[in-house]
Amino acid sequence: MKSKYLNKLEFTKIVNILSTFSITDLGKKMCLSLTPLTSSESVKTLLQETTEANILLLRKSEPPIAPLENISAYLKILKGNGTLTTKALLDLATVLKISRELKQYINNGEIDITFSTIVVEYFNRLYSNLNIENTIFSSILDENTIDDRASANLYKIRQNERKTESEIRAKLNSYLNTKYIQEPIITIRNNRFVIPVKQEYKSNVNGLLHDTSSSGSTLFIEPMSVFELNNKLNNLKSEENTEIEIILSNLSSLFFNITDELESNIIEIGKIDFAFAKAKYAKSINATEPIINDKKIIDLKKARHPLIDKNKVVPINIEIGSTYTTLVVTGPNTGGKTVTLKTIGLLTSMAMSGLYIPAQEKSSIYVFDNIFADIGDDQSITESLSTFSSHITNIVEIINNATSESLILLDELGSGTDPVEGSSLAVSILENLSQKNIITIATTHYPEVKNYALTNPKFENASSEFDLETLSPTYHILIGVPGRSMAFEISKKLGLDKNILENAQSRINNETVHIEEILKNIYDNQMKIQNEKEKIENYSKLIENTKIELEQRKNELEAKETSIISDAKIKARNILLEAKEESDDIIKQLNSANNSEASKLRDKLNKKIKEIKPENKNSNYNKLDKNSIVENMPVFVTTLNQEGIVLSKPNSSNIVSVQIGSMKMNVSIENLAPSTNVNVKKANSTIHTSSKIENKNVSSEINLIGLNVDEALFLIDKYLDDAKLRKIPTVRIIHGKGTGILRSSIHRYLKTNKYVESFRLGTFGEGETGVTVVELRK
Repeated sequence: MKSKYLNKLEFTKIVNILSTFSITDLGKKMCLSLTPLTSSESVKTLLQETTEANILLLRKSEPPIAPLENISAYLKILKGNGTLTTKALLDLATVLKISRELKQYINNGEIDITFSTIVVEYFNRLYSNLNIENTIFSSILDENTIDDRASANLYKIRQNERKTESEIRAKLNSYLNTKYIQEPIITIRNNRFVIPVKQEYKSNVNGLLHDTSSSGSTLFIEPMSVFELNNKLNNLKSEENTEIEIILSNLSSLFFNITDELESNIIEIGKIDFAFAKAKYAKSINATEPIINDKKIIDLKKARHPLIDKNKVVPINIEIGSTYTTLVVTGPNTGGKTVTLKTIGLLTSMAMSGLYIPAQEKSSIYVFDNIFADIGDDQSITESLSTFSSHITNIVEIINNATSESLILLDELGSGTDPVEGSSLAVSILENLSQKNIITIATTHYPEVKNYALTNPKFENASSEFDLETLSPTYHILIGVPGRSMAFEISKKLGLDKNILENAQSRINNETVHIEEILKNIYDNQMKIQNEKEKIENYSKLIENTKIELEQRKNELEAKETSIISDAKIKARNILLEAKEESDDIIKQLNSANNSEASKLRDKLNKKIKEIKPENKNSNYNKLDKNSIVENMPVFVTTLNQEGIVLSKPNSSNIVSVQIGSMKMNVSIENLAPSTNVNVKKANSTIHTSSKIENKNVSSEINLIGLNVDEALFLIDKYLDDAKLRKIPTVRIIHGKGTGILRSSIHRYLKTNKYVESFRLGTFGEGETGVTVVELRK
């Protein structure tokens, strides 16, 4: 595919923008070198790559890619067993580090590998070596510094250097406060420590002259007292350099056997960078994955030109290839015809390059063997320099090279010459391309071309809408309706003399006027239909949004209702607990009080019981006859508003044992009514608690597995009462491990229970986190 056609479609601008989303040099090169492919399978592979990166981007955010240095020169040195610099070693270690982090990125968390094969494979092919990576970063602090502990010998040498330097400075400091010194500083000349001596005191300082200031007033002298120490320090520096060379050589040798892996890593990281650049660009323009069809169809739904401001661009709908192969777009100048051509060509090129396109989902593209475009630039930012001859030269080249698998875009076909000859030439060119079954989209002003399209089944007209009030295009495209040039209307709007307009209109062939009137009526009717269609679509969206809003409000109300009920249960339980605590206190006082005080306390207790006694609603229910109550009979417990199963016949006190869900309790037959629920299950033979709370013998443990929080807390409350009365010091609450919700709720309750001294999770052999061991107060 020739670059000049892609340039006319502004495809180069797309890849330039795409490259800004890449991070590595190789990723940028892959973006900039991107061109449309002509193999359907290759295009699908590139699109799949974009899709996988897009899914990963949504699920895991961006991968940890960082800019990488060009390591090709380093690899050549390594292949020759050479020694690398500290910077080169750090750059190679960075490649290993990024590779390791990318592997962690793809393996961190649950990933549905079934959706992805291409991009995940790029990650899987990365080579990482944590040992080499750590060795390099621990040995080299930065491009100019080797760590002291890179080797034991280096550490020893540098320790001696610091010690020797300290000795030198100590000796030189003795000179700094004398009158011989120009400035109280120690400096270095020729890699030796010296002091600045005034010229007139040269003879007073015994030493070697290394340098003189530009004015000659200061002499930099190395006192003989530090001569040997300076020699020693320079020897140590030499040893240090030698040791560093050894260290760099040893570190370089770590990479000798993995040069191929490093080279492969750079390529794989570049591919990952390229794939995610495509995904990030797609997100920035709100693009979708195009469907690649094999029927030579272009079907773009609400397509937008990606280089036009997304807040201003007007989406277009274009469909060609299913019933017709040639689309003729007509309408006034500046009516958006050229933008339509460029949008179609550019989005097709993008799809064939593996890029998502700014269009609605289920837009479909065919993979053409070439895209040809003869589009003038008079409506772009640069002024057109095209002439009729240059247009014909392009068209000749296009006709000679196009096949039935090509896409051809022609702007202002036949313009720039005599209108009669130009229109005839335009019809002939389009007819020739149609006979070759080539998908062609052309713009024109010639009525002859519009008329030809009306009568040829392989042609279809389309019009670009124009707003006469604002004298500006709306960029809407109407398929099936030929456009009007609107020359007279626009001229009138712009103030052209009425006599001139009437004279011009009188010179037009009556048949042409008649056809134009028909076209105007068709256009106006189509516009009405289009407007009504848009209104219907808007109403449909409004209805759908209203439906969603009502659903949300319904969910919110249900959630609020649940919350209110839950709060009410909590408040009721708190009231009962407070009443229980008061009754416990009264009972204690009764046990220690005399008869008269006890009588007062009993009256107080009866009063409290009356205060918390629930409203009797039994009158609303049919009573059960004592003789009709049998085991396994479903009943309704009126005081609890719950269905239950009878476990035993009424005793002499008219008390019945009833199982409600997982709870077992004694209920008076006055509080029982016939069950209305036929689906109540028979009582399980297994009771969830290890100890029957109602029995006098209280077990040291209670099993709550399978109960919900409310049921469990109800049983624990009574169980701890009984355990306290039986003076059991330690009890075990078996709640299981599960999700931890039941355990957490039980622990919150235990913190508030007055009988509990302390509690802890079970240890090994006690049930571990599935059991809580509770110490009761003495």
